[in-house]
Amino acid sequence: MASLIDLQALRWIGFSHFESDECATLPEWQQLAPQSQAVRSVVGKLVSVDDCLALRPAKGMTDGEVLQTGTCRFRFLATPHVPHCWEAGLLFEETERTLLCSDLLHQDGDVEPMTESDVLGRCRKTLMEYQQGPLANYMPYCTLTDATLQRLAALQPKRLATMHGSVYVGDGSKALQDLAIIWREVLGPQS
Repeated sequence: MASLIDLQALRWIGFSHFESDECATLPEWQQLAPQSQAVRSVVGKLVSVDDCLALRPAKGMTDGEVLQTGTCRFRFLATPHVPHCWEAGLLFEETERTLLCSDLLHQDGDVEPMTESDVLGRCRKTLMEYQQGPLANYMPYCTLTDATLQRLAALQPKRLATMHGSVYVGDGSKALQDLAIIWREVLGPQS
C-alpha cells in the first residue's frame, strides 16, 4: 500500500460489512495512518467498530449521505443483508460512477484485475459451488435482496468493483439486474 500512497496521508478506511478475518487489522492500519478514520454504516459503527475494534471512533453514515474526499464523492447506500449481515452498506463513487460492491459479484480463482468480459458466469459458478459445501448460504437471500439489487442497478454504474474477483467495466445496471436473477435462482427460497 505504501507504494501507492503515503500512509501518513491515508484519511478513510472503509469496509461494507464486518467480518473479523477482513476487518481485524483496522487498529494496525490506524497506527500506520494516524489521521485515518473508519467509515461504516451507523449500525456497523455502533455494534462492531466503535464497540470493540477501532482506535478512534468511526464515521457512521446514513443511507444517502455523501462523503466528499477531494475530487471524489462517495454516496453511502445502506444494504442490510446484501451481501451480508444487517449492518452492510456500499459506497457509490458518483464522479466516475464506480460501485464499491463488496461481495456482490464474488468470483473464485485467479482472475484478471479488471475486465469488460462477463463476470456473471464465474459468479454463478462460485455461488453454486458454495451452496454444495460448508459455505452454503454464505450469501443470504431475503426479502430485501431483489429490491436492493434493483436500487443499485438504477445508479447506472460504469464499474462494479468487487472485493473477491475482477472489477467489471461496462453496463453495471444490466450486470446487477442479471445478478438479481442469478441470486434468485441459486440462493432464493426455492433453490
